[in-house]
Amino acid sequence: MADVNLPDLTPAMPEILLAVAAMGLLMLGAFTRDGGEAAALRVSRQVAMLGLVALGVTLAAVLMVATPSAAVTFEGMFILDDFAIFMKLFVLVGAALSLFMAQSYLELHRIARFEFTVLLLLATLGMLLMVSANDFLGLYLGLEMQSLALYVIAAFHRDDVRSNEAGLKYFVLGALASGLLLYGTSLIYGYTGTTSFAAIADTLHGDGALPPAGVIVGLVFVMAGLAFKISAVPFHMWTPDVYEGAPTPVTAFFSVTPKLAAIGLLLRVMLEPFGSLFGQWQQIVIFISVASMVLGAFAAISQTNIKRLMAYSSIGHVGYALIGLAVGTREGVTAVLIYMVIYIVMNLGAFACILCMRRRGQMLVNISDLAGLSKTSPAIALGLAIFMFSMVGIPPLAGFFGKLYIFLAAIKGGLFTLAIIGVLSSVVAAYYYLRIVKVMYFDEAAEPIDRDAGREAKWLILGTALLIVIFFLIPGPLVSSASTAAAALFGS
Repeated sequence: MADVNLPDLTPAMPEILLAVAAMGLLMLGAFTRDGGEAAALRVSRQVAMLGLVALGVTLAAVLMVATPSAAVTFEGMFILDDFAIFMKLFVLVGAALSLFMAQSYLELHRIARFEFTVLLLLATLGMLLMVSANDFLGLYLGLEMQSLALYVIAAFHRDDVRSNEAGLKYFVLGALASGLLLYGTSLIYGYTGTTSFAAIADTLHGDGALPPAGVIVGLVFVMAGLAFKISAVPFHMWTPDVYEGAPTPVTAFFSVTPKLAAIGLLLRVMLEPFGSLFGQWQQIVIFISVASMVLGAFAAISQTNIKRLMAYSSIGHVGYALIGLAVGTREGVTAVLIYMVIYIVMNLGAFACILCMRRRGQMLVNISDLAGLSKTSPAIALGLAIFMFSMVGIPPLAGFFGKLYIFLAAIKGGLFTLAIIGVLSSVVAAYYYLRIVKVMYFDEAAEPIDRDAGREAKWLILGTALLIVIFFLIPGPLVSSASTAAAALFGS
């Protein structure tokens, strides 16, 4: 008998632990939920608490399995390097905070079910696999595991027509994006004979000749599929509807964690296997970046629903992040990572504020509903104002430094026009962010919001607002860890 070489499971231990936890919680929920609505609520709370524990244990496991050099396993399909570790830590933090602030909303709307936690854990597992993908097969496995769970989460409020519509739209368009990605992968495989990132890089860089046209076409299809996942223009059409229709905690989760993982995946795919084709794909990234910044800035101006406004805001922020990828240097990637971490902190804080805004048990989703919020709920108004100012990029808040690193990387890389467009888009976007502040502080006060709304979210507002305000005092740890992570993609 031939010797069977078992793969080294140590690098993938965090993913294994999270998978076991998700399956265990699924069994726990399935066998203990009988007993009516009260029992279902109790089980939901227990599973949510255990889910937070599972995410914490997984985060600790990520830190424990970290090694000075990259570890590759599963026949080269899975890689654990500094870049993957950096992305996994913040993916897990984002998922944990999203789950933490979701429970009270789910209970209020009578949709608290243990399945929510299980689906969120499975989606997070897919994201962890995405950022460690070292092969197109591993990439697709992680991407679909994430997507299938997110389709269900988007439609989690089964009795709400808009939630069902959001889930259906996301599923149909997501399936289309997956088809584009698979077609692109098949073309690349057909012309290179491999799906391994390292082998593709060697094949394309080997003789110095121009790559076959089929590889370029395949790369375009892969980029289109990944652009959908980060909601970049022109593959953004699902974002406003899904953000508006999905339950608010789900929207908060969509806006941070999956986007962070998808950006990480895009960085690895473009810079590792296709780094030698930088001249071919740079112009595409520049176009997507400019289109996302401009559309995100101008389309949000006319929005009256704050969740749709945040959707267009997220499209614009993706455009800013892609500036760093368009630069194609270590400094550019470092800027992207810093920007995305600051972005998820700002977004989580903003959505925590939205979750706190209820009147007579009903969520406030229109900007006009925030009138006079500074007089009736000064603490929440202050928190939301901080996040809006930070998203504009007003110093010394964290959002300013996020954009500063991006624009400095663009200037250093010679992309002066792109940097100017980014600055001008920020000026336009300032209008709709500051409009929210104006409504809260200068409009006539409306009926006060519920005092007991969003208990968990209020703690999240406090924590994220402090991070945004004091970031300029402690930028070193994030900047140095982002630089180390970026270096892993360039083999240095």
